[in-house]
Amino acid sequence: MTKLFDPVTHISPVVRDMAPSGIRKFFELAATTKDVISLGVGEPDFVTPWHIREACFYALEKGYTMYTSNLGLPELRVEISRYLEQRFGLSYDPAQEILVTVGASEAVDLALRALISPGTEVLVPEPCYVAYKPCVILAGGTPVSVPTSFADGFTLKAEELRKYLTPRTRVLILSYPNNPTGSVLSYGELQKLSQVIKEHDLVVVADEIYAELTYERQHVSIASMPGMLKRTILINGFSKAFAMTGWRLGYAAACREFIEAMLKIHQYTMLCAPITAQMAAIEALRNGLGDVETMREQYNYRRRLMLSRLRDMGLCCPEPKGAFYVFPSIANTGLTSEQFAERLLKEEGVAVVPGSVFGAGGEGHIRCSYAASMAQLLEALKRMERFVQKLEVGAA
Repeated sequence: MTKLFDPVTHISPVVRDMAPSGIRKFFELAATTKDVISLGVGEPDFVTPWHIREACFYALEKGYTMYTSNLGLPELRVEISRYLEQRFGLSYDPAQEILVTVGASEAVDLALRALISPGTEVLVPEPCYVAYKPCVILAGGTPVSVPTSFADGFTLKAEELRKYLTPRTRVLILSYPNNPTGSVLSYGELQKLSQVIKEHDLVVVADEIYAELTYERQHVSIASMPGMLKRTILINGFSKAFAMTGWRLGYAAACREFIEAMLKIHQYTMLCAPITAQMAAIEALRNGLGDVETMREQYNYRRRLMLSRLRDMGLCCPEPKGAFYVFPSIANTGLTSEQFAERLLKEEGVAVVPGSVFGAGGEGHIRCSYAASMAQLLEALKRMERFVQKLEVGAA
């Protein structure tokens, strides 16, 4: 008798045993609940500026519908190179040191797959974006969590990094401004970290997708530290700064050797990023930085509002210095972060993300995005205040 076919037994154990994204679970819950205000989504509420969309229309009208170079359009790589030099003082050869990808997410995946061999340990400061550890595992490596603390403003300290180094450590993922905490690293902190990184011959995968959303001071890239340019794979993209999440366009900048390795994987999987998105990105870099400034000012206003109101509710909250998230503690409510998020959604119709999905260090916190309209934010804060009052939370 023929055995019944069971698809599950044919799936890789690595994938089969992997937990689905905790953020996705709350998206689904929010989508099936009426009258929900979502503070869970990590994307701008702004529409891509008109002149950038218009560049896409013109590209189609002119018949730009073909593949591009695997590396991306040469004109776009020149603009990216110019942008990185002008904004962050970084120098990359657009012909050999920049790779245009399908979102920054693909760039992270390519970087890790190009660097990781079986047994490679990758240091991942937590709380962190949910995709890093699964991407390390899918590449055949071992993620090693490095905790950051509320007391230190969730910034990675050099002395803490040293504790987790082993002879198998090869890579550090560094993501600042940070998702979910909104923390940033100072020049002094980056100097100390880069010293440890060089001493132990590590490569840094630096996800700086929120670089343009840094408040009160200019973003400093780890790649700009002395001796760090060649041992850093810089990841960035257009989603957050230019409100272009749905265009799925990112890039990696690194030395020629790293880019060539990543290109091998890219050309066998994605081939190239969509040409119309690349044409729009050229317009964004040439004429869109004023739009970025306008959006940053709006986010900054909302950031201050969120911080003030959450603290007034009795929730202790570190000041976020970048990105568009606040990460208040809900420890004094007596609920776990998942219980808090589920009850807030069910009882008041506000969707936030439990901190536990960003790693063990996120437990006791929730992530709230302020990339929502002012009307939505004000109503969400009113509902949250009512919910917290029911829990009889003491003053922070």
